[in-house]
Amino acid sequence: MDMTALDEPGLEAMLSRPTAQAKEVVSGLSGDIVVLGAGGKMGPTLAMMLLQAAPDKTVFAVSRFSDPAVKARLDRAGVTTIQADLLDESQYAQLPQVENVYYLAGMKFGTSGNQPLTWALNSYLPGRMAEVYRKARLVILSTGNVYPFVTLASGGSQEDMSPDPCGEYAQSCLGRERVCQYFSQVNQTPMTLVRLNYANEPRYGIIVDLIVKVLQEKPIDLGIAAVNLIWQRDANDHIARAITLAQSPARILNVTGPEIVKIRDLADRIGLVLGKTPQYTGTEGEACLLSDASLCFNKLGLPATSLDDMVATIVPWVAVGKAVLNKPTKYEVQDGKF
Repeated sequence: MDMTALDEPGLEAMLSRPTAQAKEVVSGLSGDIVVLGAGGKMGPTLAMMLLQAAPDKTVFAVSRFSDPAVKARLDRAGVTTIQADLLDESQYAQLPQVENVYYLAGMKFGTSGNQPLTWALNSYLPGRMAEVYRKARLVILSTGNVYPFVTLASGGSQEDMSPDPCGEYAQSCLGRERVCQYFSQVNQTPMTLVRLNYANEPRYGIIVDLIVKVLQEKPIDLGIAAVNLIWQRDANDHIARAITLAQSPARILNVTGPEIVKIRDLADRIGLVLGKTPQYTGTEGEACLLSDASLCFNKLGLPATSLDDMVATIVPWVAVGKAVLNKPTKYEVQDGKF
């Protein structure tokens, strides 16, 4: 596919195309669907995928929609949008009572300057929504940042590893999980807590971060030597189908790709495509934030998109100056301050 000829609606159509497995799962769900926090990086394409997988259902997308263009694209796709601030309890009356909930609301960037809002969004609000939807099935998006840093030789953290979050963002995300686990137990609400890292598409992700640095000839920090990556359509597919794994007590599920990807190798690969030599700074560290998604692969299968395919798709989009979200992942942060 010629990515340079694709516009954002076309890109989102590609990222939201459901697999046969997603169609089978989502169309077989009892009741309608809501995506809470649908205006962020993943929410729009997840909501679109859910609707395409089950066009006879109503898929609601709830968000403040600070970017009106995102709401407009969801409206055109047939998703039923609801503009609401989930921290404002007076607005809860407009929330649809459905049987299937995908919770994506949260805050990462700017947390170091606004810790109270970070904790309100990442820990308090999930509990409120767990109460509102206590009779539903929930998939709660979390993050691999709740794990401790590990060595490459470890193969990554598995779901039974004790969390050891670094910094207030990661701590507040563990707070989200603990609060949701509490309400899952008390109300017998089936939940899947998805620990994701790192989703990639042409507008954001670690691959975009590295492409921008290579193009601008800025040094790439090697302190975090390796990461996990997954194509956003594959992440959406696993998140959509994770609702079949929901249980009480809540199930934890790592969602990421199968490879441990070294930053230097990835940047060299990008540089080869661009015809530029990446610049580096620092030395490769021993400690990395890595997840082992073997359980997910066993339950839901391997991601369909290879690292080579991701690079080949994303590099042309960024290289010709198409829209990016300007939301760096900050994967290289080692002190947990985002």
